[in-house]
Amino acid sequence: MSCNFEKLVCELEEGLSAIPILDVHTHLDAEHLSARGLHDILLYHMVKTDLLAAGCPDGERLSEDPDEAEVYQRLRNAIPYLRYIRNTSGFWGVKTILRELYGWSEQLTEDNWQKVHAIIRERSEDQAWARYILQRAGVRRASTEYWRRRDGRSDDVLQYSLEWAFFARNQRGQNDIALYELERTWSQEEVSGPLPVALDLNSRRPVERPIRTVSDVHAAMEHYAGLIPYDQLLSTAQHISTDIDYRTVSEEEMPFALRQRENATIVERDIYCSYILELFLSELERRGDHIVFQFSLGAEPSTHETISKLKTETVSQLAEMIERHPKLRFQVFLSSSPFNQAICTLVRELPNLSVAGYWWHSFFPPFIRQTIAERLDMVPANKQVGFFSDGYCVDWVFAKAIIVRKQLALVLADKVVMGQYTKDEALAIARQILFETPQTLVGMQPN
Repeated sequence: MSCNFEKLVCELEEGLSAIPILDVHTHLDAEHLSARGLHDILLYHMVKTDLLAAGCPDGERLSEDPDEAEVYQRLRNAIPYLRYIRNTSGFWGVKTILRELYGWSEQLTEDNWQKVHAIIRERSEDQAWARYILQRAGVRRASTEYWRRRDGRSDDVLQYSLEWAFFARNQRGQNDIALYELERTWSQEEVSGPLPVALDLNSRRPVERPIRTVSDVHAAMEHYAGLIPYDQLLSTAQHISTDIDYRTVSEEEMPFALRQRENATIVERDIYCSYILELFLSELERRGDHIVFQFSLGAEPSTHETISKLKTETVSQLAEMIERHPKLRFQVFLSSSPFNQAICTLVRELPNLSVAGYWWHSFFPPFIRQTIAERLDMVPANKQVGFFSDGYCVDWVFAKAIIVRKQLALVLADKVVMGQYTKDEALAIARQILFETPQTLVGMQPN
């Protein structure tokens, strides 16, 4: 890298740091926006997966509200494996958070991690701390799950997305999962949290109102759609599983498939998912067509988390699905970097489809740079959002904003050197995808 190129990258990175960001997808909780302790930083699921790969015995995510016994046990188990993951970009994020936000630059060891944990826990009790972190990150507002709104105490920095039932997310060995997702909400009277990413069959709780007939499916969907607080939402977050074949299911097929539920195969699974998802899209188009249908794509359930997986057939089936609902706006979070080009061709052909950020298995610097470069060349700036953190605390929003800015600076510098953009044009385009497009596409409002 020449001195002139390095200088250009630095200048662009400095310019990017002055551009505000809107984060279109997080899991921030209004009751604890910042990290509650070292566990919320070190055991964030992306880093936890690094640790699992290195040999750490814990594969499951932390409990939603872990007690100190769970926190201490999990941290003690993780610390010995840190030396094996210091090369990863996930650990780069950990170091960035500890150094820049908590002034901690030492290596974490079995002798000192409790000190860091106490520092973070004490700082989290300051209500202004989380907003300071967002300010440092340059993030003006973030969208999170509606059920995490709690009492609305963080409405000044949060907007909301419905993440409740996932009608097209496959779960291994559970061919009736779409029915279970819908029927568990049938007895609920308000929005709640979603099922786990990797749901164990034995952990499924009995439902009060089981679905047995097509009329039940429609009644349950009517109930679900009727509880959605449309005026308080920007979007609904779903997952489109590539393991499912999507098609239009006839009214004659569904009753027969329901009778096969106890012995359902993947054929019935695909019928349930296709029918229920189409029903939901129709309800959303009828009741809340201002809400963006955001969906993740390219990650399928594994033992603890997911693996990157996407079939070519899913892309064409997705195109047909989106074309059937022209009044709805769709936005994809892609986890399979090799399919970015194919998804970009859909965005170019479908006026109601857009792309956002770099999700899960694509959130690594080489794939982020590749994705940015391809999208800038293929997709208009008003059809792409340049960032979302998927963070569970603002500390990770901060770290990911830094990582993305650095990758964006490198990509923009290449395009300036090629003569494709001037430096001013590069920064103007960056402002569009980081700040302006989230407003026009998703409806985010800077505070």
